[in-house]
Amino acid sequence: MKHAATRDLYGYWNRLRGARIAPDRVDIDPGAIRRILGDTFILEVDRVPLFPFRLAGTRLCAVMGHELRGMPFLDGWAEADRDEMMHLLEAVVRDGAAVVVGVDATASQGQALELELLLLPLRHRGSMHSRILGILTPADIPHWVGICPLVRLSVHSVRILSPGERTIVADEEGDEKHAAPPPAGPTVHGRRVDHLTVLDGGKA
Repeated sequence: MKHAATRDLYGYWNRLRGARIAPDRVDIDPGAIRRILGDTFILEVDRVPLFPFRLAGTRLCAVMGHELRGMPFLDGWAEADRDEMMHLLEAVVRDGAAVVVGVDATASQGQALELELLLLPLRHRGSMHSRILGILTPADIPHWVGICPLVRLSVHSVRILSPGERTIVADEEGDEKHAAPPPAGPTVHGRRVDHLTVLDGGKA
């Protein structure tokens, strides 16, 4: 995880869950993540499925150029990437995985922007199949953000963290360090994870 906001949300979520696969929705205290609250969101898991935004932070709505609440999460993605994003969302809901996605975005006037997406499972009323916590944040904030909305998101890279894994995060200088010792057994990289094969730095 390259962005400080992504690491902050993952660390908060990881502390809340403890030995559980995921924390409960009611465990989330907005005040505890107020610094990054504007970039965070909660998705609803519906039957269609469209994964509509249940809540979306003000900075995220400004970056996208419109209010996101009630809008389908998959609407903003390039058509070629929607199936992959659907599989990743299902991995969060079904398997309790945490997913980190490198995102390439295009704005309305053709500007390019790099973002990092984190998707985390949440329990809600005893179910693992109703909510997803996430954050979408740019590597930097150019002057046109909030003026020229993002119109297209595409997948640049994917990493899936299994429920028992403690991730390796990158600090602000880009050096990697362990957040906690990894579990025994094979890592997620380069192996089959249910219906997905995850390779570092590219699409599966």
